[in-house]
Amino acid sequence: MGDDGGHPSARIFPPPSTRQNGHMTERRLISSGSPFEPRIGFSRAVVIGNRILVSGTAPIWPDGEVDPDPYAQTKRCLEIILAALSEAGATAEQVVRTRVFITEATDFEEVGRALGETFSRIRPASTMVVVKGLLDSRWKVEIEAEAEI
Repeated sequence: MGDDGGHPSARIFPPPSTRQNGHMTERRLISSGSPFEPRIGFSRAVVIGNRILVSGTAPIWPDGEVDPDPYAQTKRCLEIILAALSEAGATAEQVVRTRVFITEATDFEEVGRALGETFSRIRPASTMVVVKGLLDSRWKVEIEAEAEI
């Protein structure tokens, strides 16, 4: 649900509890402030135990604009993801998995270059998939991430 609008001041909601392996585990919801979060029913990120799951993140700037360049879009997605991870107490170094959705196979090089600038030393497990389209036709990339702290 990559439509956070790029709000820099994420909010952490009170933690509902979740049962994991027969034990109650704290669950924290991290919000970017997007109006879509409560309407659609998702969080920018969820912290459960030592895991942080970051929702699909689209390349939206705070003013709602979208740069048409796939490299710039990927950098923007990563900026939003890293802000959510920071709010959850993690850094890029703790990312263990990414899922990248692109709309054009020819954008692979530029998307990969931007990803490599953040993850080349960390080398998380990753999947890149070409999809027919994303929610907004201007988006060329959307990224999910998982981290462990």
